[in-house]
Amino acid sequence: MCICLVSTRHPDYPLILLSNRDEFLNRPTAPADWWQQPNGHVLGGRDLQREEQGTWLGLTKDGRLAVLTNFREEGQEIAKNKSRGGIPKAYLTSPSGQVESDEDFAHRLINDVGIHDVGGFTLLFGRLTSNSSFSGLSIISNRTSSAAGLVKVAEKPDETHGLSNSHFGDLTWPKVVHGEHLLSQAIKASVFRQDPQEKLIDGLFDVLSVDTMPKRQVGEDWNTYARQLRNSIFIPSVGGEPVAAKPADEVAAARDTDRPGRAEVKVGELVYGTQKQTVVLVDRKGTVTFTERTLFDEAGSLISRDSAERRFHFNIDGWGA
Repeated sequence: MCICLVSTRHPDYPLILLSNRDEFLNRPTAPADWWQQPNGHVLGGRDLQREEQGTWLGLTKDGRLAVLTNFREEGQEIAKNKSRGGIPKAYLTSPSGQVESDEDFAHRLINDVGIHDVGGFTLLFGRLTSNSSFSGLSIISNRTSSAAGLVKVAEKPDETHGLSNSHFGDLTWPKVVHGEHLLSQAIKASVFRQDPQEKLIDGLFDVLSVDTMPKRQVGEDWNTYARQLRNSIFIPSVGGEPVAAKPADEVAAARDTDRPGRAEVKVGELVYGTQKQTVVLVDRKGTVTFTERTLFDEAGSLISRDSAERRFHFNIDGWGA
């Protein structure tokens, strides 16, 4: 039950993006990094479980951004031979500097890559440029029959939007409504306080770490309980058989390397929860600050913030072009 939040409300950062990747905690996943050639212009994590080694969130040196969320559809069979992570990968791995409009990519995605032989998804994508030439971000899904119907967001200042595991604009998902409100409030408070960048980033991770997940009731089956995932921005470890459990604030922060019992926090098979958290800031000069926090290692052990956090700074090529 991933969530993506995007805002243009901050006066110093024309674009702020937050993302929680919710997944089975022991699913093999590479942390964010610059990809190997010929795709060395792409920054993002990789799904190592699927042959495509796709991604859920990536950004390129020339400012192309792509974020994918899955649909939650009970009773629907998901195609298993093609990874949805290949959808953002198709956008991000176009040669650096190649000019392709959002509409052109949507046509290529539908006609060449194919979007009807994978499970349900929504893709937020677009090229980040200076305010004078930025036309916003586009949204497409495999519930869209034509590229002519692209939805545009983040076209102007003072917008905040959320996207989770349903169609864009679905306000029946409390985590989306809550996330939009909390992000707007966090930005407003940070601007008022004139926070330095580091404090702003910590406040945005606090938004991603809000846990309102109700407890599983005695005798409640997993499929019924899984419907509650739409309620919480942060998903604590649920399902399967946890070896040990910790409150969400401890799991999300994981800041103290000497926290008592930290090393003993592990998860068993089929335990699901927030696996990675990402905050992306883009300032008015086109400088990107990309921060990813990984909450669990490959063995399912909770790891410290010092080990979990990866940060990247770079300037977007052709920002003012």
